[in-house]
Amino acid sequence: MFSFLKYCLYLFLILAACLAVYLYIHSASDKSVEELSQRWAQEPSQFVNIAGMNIHLRDEGPKNDPDPIVLIHGTSASLHTWDGWVEVLKEDRRVIRFDLPGFGLTGPDPKNNYTIEHYADVVVAVLDQLNVKKCLLAGNSLGGHVAWATAVLHSDRVSSLVLVDASGYPFKPESVPLAFRLSQNPITSVLLKNVLPKSLVAQSVKNVYGNPDLVSDELVDRYYDLSLREGNRGALQARFKQLSPGRLVDRMTTINVPTLIIWGGMDRLIPPEWGKQFNQDIANSQLIVFDELGHVPHEEDPQSTVLAVKRFLEDIKSAPILQVPTG
Repeated sequence: MFSFLKYCLYLFLILAACLAVYLYIHSASDKSVEELSQRWAQEPSQFVNIAGMNIHLRDEGPKNDPDPIVLIHGTSASLHTWDGWVEVLKEDRRVIRFDLPGFGLTGPDPKNNYTIEHYADVVVAVLDQLNVKKCLLAGNSLGGHVAWATAVLHSDRVSSLVLVDASGYPFKPESVPLAFRLSQNPITSVLLKNVLPKSLVAQSVKNVYGNPDLVSDELVDRYYDLSLREGNRGALQARFKQLSPGRLVDRMTTINVPTLIIWGGMDRLIPPEWGKQFNQDIANSQLIVFDELGHVPHEEDPQSTVLAVKRFLEDIKSAPILQVPTG
């Protein structure tokens, strides 16, 4: 018996030593905005003081556009996720994108507020700062939730919507990125404050792509670096606690602006059935499914998906869809 206990003790010590070495190797300290900006805030990036934060944003294309396009990223992403779309859209439209509070270079909200209502208020604050009275709002995942919530809460500021694998409904995912699962666990979330293996980030990004082979080293670098922005890891945990699916869903049917719904047929985080649900609940909407793409179709295949947006914009311009009365 004594030998067995001795063996178990040795085994425990070996495992503990291995864990300590692993944690040491993958230790990852916070990075300052100044350090990260050298790579991720090149022109035309700017930092604007809005809602008590230095919000990282880019404002491109003709400034006289009466109906700018505003792009909103998802959880753990950044304004860079829209690079492919912006290259096409900015030729003849004003395109605004920014890092949401808690993500990218904007960093944590000073009041630690990550409710969907607050995110919608931040969108309006950005519009006010840039003197935009009304816009087309487009968002992916969490950004899609923010977009349609803004249309519900501030309908006078939204002319049309593009929802890309949007969240908002209570749903059961088929697969959740490992980094998201660990961030919601009370034990592992503590470890992630000081430890973040890049392989974990790579695995999580690949999880949301239909074709994981398209995930490049530079893409992983971007997600990894911006996750290390001071305060972002703590903000991610707060966002999961405060922002639960289901908020404002009962008001979804009040949305009456032209809406394009884009979905990746291989989305395992928010399965395509929820795209159909959005299409059903928003009367003035159309749904396009890209069978081979995952949860971030705008990033995975910007060329194909932005063409759908261009067609949508032409449809609005040439034959506006009749508004559904809300009274």
